[in-house]
Amino acid sequence: MSEANELRELRERVAALEGESHCRDVLSRYMELCDHLDADTDMEELGALFCEDAVWEGRGGRYGDAFGGHRGRDAIVAFLNSYREPEPHFGSNAHFLTSEQLEVRGSRARGSWVMLQTPTFRDGSSFLLAARLRVVFRRDQATWRIERFATENLFSRPVERGWEIEASLPVPGRGSLEDR
Repeated sequence: MSEANELRELRERVAALEGESHCRDVLSRYMELCDHLDADTDMEELGALFCEDAVWEGRGGRYGDAFGGHRGRDAIVAFLNSYREPEPHFGSNAHFLTSEQLEVRGSRARGSWVMLQTPTFRDGSSFLLAARLRVVFRRDQATWRIERFATENLFSRPVERGWEIEASLPVPGRGSLEDR
């Protein structure tokens, strides 16, 4: 292989690795903002994570019916805004991503994740949710953004006692916190 070809291949590989990193950052920031959807959420920042012509969709019976589909940045932001106005939908929320598969090819990337979500709603009820995320990213004006976001329910169930309860944490060799 010629030195010019090696250099070209190396540049392509570095660009792909940098693209993967940027795509992870975009999705992580999206999840972080969704964890705290309230009056203080910067909806412009949230919208800027999506391409102008992006699509956000719930897939399958449960998520298709619950979330529907939203086409275009403004429609996506309006949909997400409904989770914070007139009152925040979530009392607390956390998203966890795992089982990543992410591939960058030029100015586009495709990824798949399993997402675990542990929301407590404003009414105090809690749920455990798992979903498969399929996300397409596009480099848009030198910035990686979400072009298509699809979520499909794997399972969901209410959690009867909620997430935060008064209980001692067992610590090896130290007993419970109540014993101290």
